[in-house]
This record gives sequence, C-alpha cells and structure tokens, in this order.
Amino acid sequence: MSSNTVSSFNLPTDAAPLRVLIVEDDPMMQLGLEQSLMTHPQLQIVGQAEDGYLGVQAALKLKPDLVVMDIGLPRLDGIAATQQIKAALPETHVVMLTSHKTETEIIAALSSGADAYCIKGASVERLLNAIAAAVEGAAYLDPQIARQVIENLKPPSPTGNTANLSGRELEVLKLMVDGLSNPEIAEKLYLSPNTVKTHVRGIMNKLAVDDRVQAAVVALRSGLV
Repeated sequence: MSSNTVSSFNLPTDAAPLRVLIVEDDPMMQLGLEQSLMTHPQLQIVGQAEDGYLGVQAALKLKPDLVVMDIGLPRLDGIAATQQIKAALPETHVVMLTSHKTETEIIAALSSGADAYCIKGASVERLLNAIAAAVEGAAYLDPQIARQVIENLKPPSPTGNTANLSGRELEVLKLMVDGLSNPEIAEKLYLSPNTVKTHVRGIMNKLAVDDRVQAAVVALRSGLV
C-alpha cells in the first residue's frame, strides 16, 4: 500500500482520534497498514492481532472505534471474528480488507456485519474512503467487489417493492452504492441532510432491508443502479 497523504479523508477536527485495531496475519501487510494509517492524525492505532481469536479478544479489551479485518485468518476467520465483535460491540465499525473475491466469500462477508469492504492491494485512498464511509454510516463496497456481485450472482426475486422507488430515491440509492455519506449526498443533490435521511429510510423500507449495505447489494443485484 502506498503511504501517500490523502486530503479527501476527513473526520471532524474537534473529535478525538479514531481508535483503530488491525487484525492481519501477514507481518508485512500488518506493518504496511500500520505505517499507512498512523500518518493520519485522525487515526490512532491502539492494537494489532495476528488471528481472528486474538482479534476478538483485543476488540473486547480495547473497545476500538474501528477494526480493519482480514478474512483469511488462522484459528478464527475474519468473517466469524467480525460477527463476534459486532455482536458484542455493535458501535464498533469493521472494515473488511481482503484478497478474497469469490462469490461465496463475498456473500459471507456481506452477511458478517462488516460496515465496509476493501480489496487488498488497493490504494490507501480507497481504504481511507472505506474507513470514512463506515464511520459516517455509509455503505462502502470496493468497486472490484461490486463487479463480482454483478457478474457472479444471479438476480434474485426482489425482496421488496423495487419498482416503486421514485426518481429521487433512485438518485440517492446510486450515491449510497457509490459510498457517499448522507451529508455528501445532501451536498451532491442540493438537499437538506434531513431530507436525505427520509429518502434513505424510504429506500430501505421499499427494498425490505435493514441497513445501507443490504440496500446497496439489492440495488446491484437487481440492476437498479
């Protein structure tokens, strides 16, 4: 990963640094992540773990704001570890960082409760965008994962009332799939944040989903965007 400074990554300057736990079994990858992330004053590395079991234990002890989680981990894989962390610490955000891109692994990752999904080897900017999106409550799917979802999954029978999405809701949904947060969507579409929140709730109700990531997956699989 390149360590270039990314000006687009931004958290409130008056907020405490985001406390980050790295769970990665490859020592070189772990070091690269640490060096890349610690250059940003808004991020504070509070711990590292080399397998899923230790990652869960570290999360329970440290209660980080965010976990950067590999999937292919010894003892306990990243998907199971994420499920355990989210069950115990629902406010902790998890960014899945992985080289796994098969259909089965994508589905498992999407159902694990992680907030964002980024492919190893991507730029630091993309990882930081995933982190920022997760913290802001937006869905983030790496473009490579999004393509895999489209190419490898057969369109399912719609689980919700997809045909009844309004034109404005479709605009908001596309920007959700692109990983934009509510404030960014509001700025892009010249709407108030409250109006965007209303549209997001309406979209999730019509698609019969519980969160933004599920909405993004349904949108991609159904060809809505």
